[in-house]
Amino acid sequence: MNEIATRLASGRREVGILMLTALGDAVHVLPVLRAMRRSRPDWRLTWIIQPIPHRLVAPDHPADDYVIFDRRRGPRAWTAYAEARRAMAGRRFDLLVCLQVYLKAGLLAAVLPADVKLGFDRRRARDANWLFTNARIPARGHAHVQDQYFEFLRYLGIDPEPVVWGLEPTEEERAEQSAFRERTGGAPLCGFVVATSRPEKNWAPERYARTIDAVRSDLGMTPVLIGGPSAIEREAAERIAAAGAGEPVDMLGDDVRRLVWLSQACDVVVSPDTGPLHVARAVGTPVVGLYGFTNPLRYGPYHAFGDLVVDGYARVSGEDYPLSAQHRRDGMDRVDPDAVLAAIERARARYGAGRPVAPTDADEA
Repeated sequence: MNEIATRLASGRREVGILMLTALGDAVHVLPVLRAMRRSRPDWRLTWIIQPIPHRLVAPDHPADDYVIFDRRRGPRAWTAYAEARRAMAGRRFDLLVCLQVYLKAGLLAAVLPADVKLGFDRRRARDANWLFTNARIPARGHAHVQDQYFEFLRYLGIDPEPVVWGLEPTEEERAEQSAFRERTGGAPLCGFVVATSRPEKNWAPERYARTIDAVRSDLGMTPVLIGGPSAIEREAAERIAAAGAGEPVDMLGDDVRRLVWLSQACDVVVSPDTGPLHVARAVGTPVVGLYGFTNPLRYGPYHAFGDLVVDGYARVSGEDYPLSAQHRRDGMDRVDPDAVLAAIERARARYGAGRPVAPTDADEA
């Protein structure tokens, strides 16, 4: 065990987790926090996080407390850093775990008081984030993003197993979930995540429309649109409708917690690489991943549903590409609607109807 892990292994410790943005990243942090809770019950865990992912994870209180980093645009953009510093008045972290490698996270790490600021090795610390840390995990090659976060646990002498997200609907949300299933008539539900913030990750609206129409007419499932209220998602939904998708149940909206109970209500979720895909995986719903721009070996649903990935990242069928962070800008054009429909049918045949259960690693193999 290294010197830092030995020093922090016992006793009451103040530990901060710095991960601000992105729903998918917030989902990946949950098993890190839960492993810390199991292994180091004396640690007081504080998550530095932005408002939207905070709304996703807060109901189950995986951290002891939160510092909400609400960065504004314009002249007041820098006040969020001062507010985060003030939130730590009279406190100092024994350890700040810097999981995010964007510049704004590095600047925040610089102003937060901590004895040890633990970050990625210099090669993986984008935006010069290595300048803002005073300790780093050992250098390694690329891995699945979840496994990269687990490297921090292993550096600290903590076993990440069993991997537990604990992202579940509350009692009130379960009631909403039941009411929704009743409103949709009890037919099997197929959720469709219609867009991401990265245009290169998005699937063509006419391909969604063709798939949604076949899901209803050929598979007897009720299609449901899942996602947020952004202009990108709303425009995607309108273009899908204009391309002949009929009238799928439109559940786009600004309630981020609805992603949890709605994903769990669905029998299958179809999604490009974005936060709701990882939410669906965390609640155990079979997810048909649409991958072309990003590498599914690195960004796919973690240790589950690999048999449901529709792989446009491969330039030719069966390409043995390496695990990497490289992007392929033409990849989503290779995601074929017939392959997506086949994956939906495979999900229902293999994982069954009703509330699905995520497979084990052995099942995936």
